[in-house]
Amino acid sequence: MSVNVRTARLRQRVRRQIKAVRTREPVATAHDAIGPQPPDDATVNFVLDVSLRLGEVQMSSGAGASDVTATIIALTTALGLPQCEVDVIFTSITVTCHRGTTMAPVTALRVVRSRSLDYTRLTAAEILVHKIVRGNIDAKAAHLELQAMTSAPHPYPRWVATLAWGGLAAFITMILGGGFDIAIVAMVISAVVDRVGRRLNRYQLPFFYQQIVGGLVATLSAMAVVSSNLLTTDKPTLLVAAAITVLLSGLSTVSAVQDAITGYNVTAAGRIVETILMSAGLIAGVVLALKIAVLLGLPRTPLPEVVGTTPQRLPLIVLGSIGAAACFALASYSTFRGMAVAGAAGGIGGAVYGGLMLTDIGAVGASAFAAALVGFCGGVLARRLKVTPLVVAVSGITPLLPGLSTYRGLYQLGVERSGDISTIMSAIGIGLALAAGVVLGEFLAQPVRTGLGRLERKLSGPRMAGPLEPADRRLD
Repeated sequence: MSVNVRTARLRQRVRRQIKAVRTREPVATAHDAIGPQPPDDATVNFVLDVSLRLGEVQMSSGAGASDVTATIIALTTALGLPQCEVDVIFTSITVTCHRGTTMAPVTALRVVRSRSLDYTRLTAAEILVHKIVRGNIDAKAAHLELQAMTSAPHPYPRWVATLAWGGLAAFITMILGGGFDIAIVAMVISAVVDRVGRRLNRYQLPFFYQQIVGGLVATLSAMAVVSSNLLTTDKPTLLVAAAITVLLSGLSTVSAVQDAITGYNVTAAGRIVETILMSAGLIAGVVLALKIAVLLGLPRTPLPEVVGTTPQRLPLIVLGSIGAAACFALASYSTFRGMAVAGAAGGIGGAVYGGLMLTDIGAVGASAFAAALVGFCGGVLARRLKVTPLVVAVSGITPLLPGLSTYRGLYQLGVERSGDISTIMSAIGIGLALAAGVVLGEFLAQPVRTGLGRLERKLSGPRMAGPLEPADRRLD
């Protein structure tokens, strides 16, 4: 073998050894930690507790799973946790903090047991979240503020909420074309239903049976008033329609549709099942009352025809929508600012719905367009006015709920022999159109609203609660 060949092979061997040394990955020693350096165990547990409790406040107030997830990720990032994963289902919230390769992850879980409408608490929680995300408050101060917030009583006495539910029924009768006497009686009946429900709630009766009792009391009370000839009107069954609208207003239809659209299917399924179950309880109560009225020989009253929208009635519809939305916000313990914004949203929705009903678009299409505008206005203006968009969205569509269509459908199924389900299916279509329209309006508001970041665009989609500031963690 020649010297040149040997030299060439030696050079190739040297090159391979040098390449192997250069491409060799460094070996981590026992003292080298791969990944971010986490805080101590006490800090991790403390931050997870604060984040979970704030998420629980949002979840119990009707916020969507996407909102709760984005809020917790923003909180844990702002308070110094390196990497957290959040899993939200209908009844619980789970957060796991990953602490690199040398330490075990920390997982915390909180069960959402109670669900009640308290929009003042929801607004206060959102303000606290913004303080934490912007670095204006530390974890210990946030814990103290959160403790005071969750232990504080409702901002108004119970009787104020009862009067607000009655006022909601009164304004609904105005929208449906009822007179002053029907509005007063509807207010009294809805107030009685609310007090009966609160009494049953003290005995921890499941809400399904409370809905049955509410529908039963409302329908029988209206039938008794009609049979006593106290009302000189040809539309006495508007009393039942107004009471049904009040009972439908507390259902979480908007959150269910939001969760389904944003991909949280488990939570959406749970909310949908709850909505169906509560609606089934209401149906059972109303049908049972109609059967009892037939057995007792109470006089039957013909179903009221849906009053057509005319240019002359449009101002009355707008005024009734403003009052109904404001009353719902007040009954849900909203702040006075939130009540004013909700009333304005209800007026916008009522004006758009009434204007579209002058055309041939139909109730479902008019409801969808009106709800989309309510969601759009809430998404753009609500945060500027320091009001949670969820408050504006739910309150704004309350005057448009299909209480009269629901009662007409139940009457046809429970009393008449025709058994026509088209009316009740139309009511279901209107309810879904309202919920989907609100979520679509919030989605369309994102390009207009300032402060959008990767957190909102990549993770959550339409946002109705929680912060809008992007987190530092990588989401794509």
